[in-house]
Amino acid sequence: MSTSLTPSLPTAGGFTPGLLPPLLPAPQPADQAIAGTRLKHTALAVVSALAAMLLLAVVAFHGYAAWVIAHPYVPALYSNPQIEKGLAYSDVSFPSKSGRTTVHGWYIPSGAASERTVVFSHGYGANREETWVPMYELASLLHSLHYNVFMFDYGYASSGKRTAATGGREESKQLLAAVQYVRSQGADEVVVWGFSMGAGTALQAALQTDQTDSIDAMILDSLFLPSSDSLYNNLKQYMDLPRYPSVPLIEWMLPFFTGSSFSQLPVKQVLSTNYTMPIFIMHGTADAIAPIETAEKIASSQYNSLSREWYVEGGIHELLFRTKPKEYIQRAALFLSQVDAAHKSSAAA
Repeated sequence: MSTSLTPSLPTAGGFTPGLLPPLLPAPQPADQAIAGTRLKHTALAVVSALAAMLLLAVVAFHGYAAWVIAHPYVPALYSNPQIEKGLAYSDVSFPSKSGRTTVHGWYIPSGAASERTVVFSHGYGANREETWVPMYELASLLHSLHYNVFMFDYGYASSGKRTAATGGREESKQLLAAVQYVRSQGADEVVVWGFSMGAGTALQAALQTDQTDSIDAMILDSLFLPSSDSLYNNLKQYMDLPRYPSVPLIEWMLPFFTGSSFSQLPVKQVLSTNYTMPIFIMHGTADAIAPIETAEKIASSQYNSLSREWYVEGGIHELLFRTKPKEYIQRAALFLSQVDAAHKSSAAA
């Protein structure tokens, strides 16, 4: 009987001793630590990337908000004084007092020879037409009272090349150039009638005047001054953002688009200055855009005998004319007549 030396094949589901693959060594503690460290590093990298993306999104959002503030949407001019009120006018343009921008406007001469001129200073986010005030109605009223009228656009609303809104820094130079222009047309008495930020700009401009661009009186409707508080109040009108970090972030970014910061604006000086010219301040008690406390603070600093204030109960921002049109016109006309009488008396003395 012979014996076979050939190994037998394993039966189904079984093994042959000696043919199993070698077993892998059991994980050692050091290998487990390395794997845990790698997992932690991966998690940290993911969290860091998400945090960086979130930070970038926050910065981008506030950067966009700052850009929009510096470049507000303003519609194009839709009409003119001739079409709206049958008022003859001239298209004019001239450099800002700074020389950095160009002012475009309409000069509406009085029907009779007149040395009295009113310069309109429109609000932020509007142009010289500012329909909700409404500008054409007031221009027509002044024309009937034998005033020349000058309506112009600030740079951010220009019918030419638009520039960034600067909170009054460059706009005050544009307003002073407008005053210079009407004086070159023979105006001996110049009144600036400002609305919202245009009113705040008028106060900034009045700090810088000389003989060529002096202002004899101001009417200030819904007076607005740019500041951290006013920025926050206006942001709340559109979105529910926290004051911090939103306001500091936007303030930090604004100079990149405007070339100036709030700290460069003479807001504190405006609030405490006793202006030599008479000022008529009119403000609504329900103004959510420009707090009435600002108007009250400025009014309390005025000592000119003709200066006055009118607080419209329930009045909202720049809609005082529409709230009480008859009283609005009566009060403005009375102020203008008293300013005119005082100016003529001073000239005769």
